Amino acid sequence: MFTTFFRAIVVSVLVLAISGCGSKQKAEYEKPAIYWYQKMMKSAAAGNLEKADDYFTSLESEHVGSPLIPEAMLILTQAHMDAEEYLLANFYLDEYIKRYGSAKNRQFAEFMKIKAAFYGLRSPQRDQKLVIDTLEKAQSYIANYPDGEFTPMVRTIEVRLEMTRYLMNESIASLYERRGKTEAAKIYRARNKKSWLKKDEIREPNRGWLGRFFD
Repeated sequence: MFTTFFRAIVVSVLVLAISGCGSKQKAEYEKPAIYWYQKMMKSAAAGNLEKADDYFTSLESEHVGSPLIPEAMLILTQAHMDAEEYLLANFYLDEYIKRYGSAKNRQFAEFMKIKAAFYGLRSPQRDQKLVIDTLEKAQSYIANYPDGEFTPMVRTIEVRLEMTRYLMNESIASLYERRGKTEAAKIYRARNKKSWLKKDEIREPNRGWLGRFFD
């Protein structure tokens, strides 16, 4: 009986070894750029972004100068944004700007970074710095590209973020007042006095604290 059991173990190990060799043999190398690009597109469309990232890595590694790379980066940026994976989206955007940041391309890439940062916000109380940083980037974008194709959408983001900052300051001021720290409350109320918004003009969004205006 022991011999039979031992043989079964040996057979199992051999099967695993053979299947392992088979999987190694299936690894793909030295394929045309369009092959990796199409594989990436298919995986992204199926929602398998991990696999899509792997195919992009193969495309980038084997075809450094391929004109498909910048387009692939933007596709993966949007795919990760759709999946609410904003850090990965930002990674691809940073690489895109670094490599292909011409005057024309930069407008779009910077808009996408602002959009990704905006969508990446989850809680204004925990993300106060990100709210302010993104607002400043939106204001800088508007100043740099006043007549840009994407500027109207950035203006909308700016308004949303200004509202968020106003409500955030008001919330903090109220908290300080409840705790008897009136001087601290005055500091945050003074910040809101500098805003072009007025409290009675602000209505909190119905769907989450940011709302979704790109739908």
